[in-house]
Amino acid sequence: MLVKTKAIVLSAIKYQEKSLIVKCFTESDGLKSYFVPSAFSGKKSNQKIAYFQPLTILEIEANHKNKGTLEHFKEIRLAVPYYSINTDIFKSTIVIFLSEMMHHSIREEEKNENLFSFLETALIWLDTHEEMANFHLILLLEVTKYLGFYPDTSEIDLPFFDLNEGMFSSYHGISCLSDHETFLFKKLIGLKLDSDQKIFAGTERQLLLKILLDYYAVHLDGFKKPKSLEVLKEVFS
Repeated sequence: MLVKTKAIVLSAIKYQEKSLIVKCFTESDGLKSYFVPSAFSGKKSNQKIAYFQPLTILEIEANHKNKGTLEHFKEIRLAVPYYSINTDIFKSTIVIFLSEMMHHSIREEEKNENLFSFLETALIWLDTHEEMANFHLILLLEVTKYLGFYPDTSEIDLPFFDLNEGMFSSYHGISCLSDHETFLFKKLIGLKLDSDQKIFAGTERQLLLKILLDYYAVHLDGFKKPKSLEVLKEVFS
């Protein structure tokens, strides 16, 4: 079936000498993997590879056979050209980290237009704003809404957050954050992308990132922490 859709690149793995296997989160069909022959050969190879940088937003035309095998692109173009993400070391590091996170987190092989729309809007925001120190934290928390384990905030005034239950608790159980960690987590829940970026110190961001990774690990079977995590910590230390 010939499909025209937007797609966000989650990963691109070199296959043999000249080809790529590209995993995308598509607006029309959720997760799809594509075979790109001769990505590393020919005069336009650099142009081809540029399409498949982490979290690039593409407009694609593709043949979807929907048989669990690799699909094939027919046409590709940039849906949203980035102006700063690929040249700013902080933004590019965030994007590499988040692409790994989404690669390990999004499992749906069916469309989730709300999640796609959120990711697209957030990435465009990142590309067009300079202050983005909390971007990755806010995005990771917001994505849990679409993955089904956003924190239950109905009793947010309680002093401890239980990672396993995804809710606030009046007593400090074995899977609960400390009162200080819970305090920081509550502050994060209240943030928007355009909130004051200086609300957290660097050490507090590191702690919140650890909390979010632990939260993902609890609620997603087989979740793997990204290899780029240490690079992200280094850049934002």
